[in-house]
Amino acid sequence: MAEFSQVADSSRKIHVQVARQIARKILSGELEEQEKLPSELELCDLFGVSRTALRESTKLLSAKGLIESKPKVGTRIQPRNNWHFLDPQLLEWIQDLEDTQPFLEQFLGLRKAIEPEACALAATKATVEQRKEISVIFQRMVKAADAFDYQSWTENDHQFHQVIFLSTGNQFYIPFGNILSTIFRQFIDHSAEGGRFCLDEHRAIYEAIMSGNSCEARIASHNLLSPENQKFSQVANG
Repeated sequence: MAEFSQVADSSRKIHVQVARQIARKILSGELEEQEKLPSELELCDLFGVSRTALRESTKLLSAKGLIESKPKVGTRIQPRNNWHFLDPQLLEWIQDLEDTQPFLEQFLGLRKAIEPEACALAATKATVEQRKEISVIFQRMVKAADAFDYQSWTENDHQFHQVIFLSTGNQFYIPFGNILSTIFRQFIDHSAEGGRFCLDEHRAIYEAIMSGNSCEARIASHNLLSPENQKFSQVANG
């Protein structure tokens, strides 16, 4: 049986603390798919919480696809294909794990599937104002790289990619831009200092978009996301 610890009073709501503990056991694999959780009374005792708090936590976990509760049957861990990996709170819990590398690799796969086409669309669909915004942001990235200002680089890198998604002219890309920005913050920013900036790769994307060359924008994005560049992905934003 997985070990749980009693929750402490803090600014974080008690049911969220309980949900976080259970979620981390599930995400790390300590609690396996289809494994049954202890009974409600046992969990209340383990966490030192009321039934109300525990039920709120199980509702939260159910909403994220991690568990399923059935009357007279109990609560079981759901298969991974039911987990809502793009949920911001779930991403926060993943960040707490000791080994986030498998999730980082899957995140890179998502970026490879989405970003090159977003850059290609932005090259032909971006408005004059959006091109101006991308230009201003990129110039700030250049200054940040020259000054080895990792905080400024990080902030502007987020904006650079978000504006590109906004510039696609496709509303369905916008949520992906927001999610990618969230994942940047959760997994990459905390270890950005000391990394390589990948300025040349970003410059290629910028110049292709500015010139309206969708083919070059797509290629430049693929280059940024290549394995030789992304080996730096944990120490510098993409």
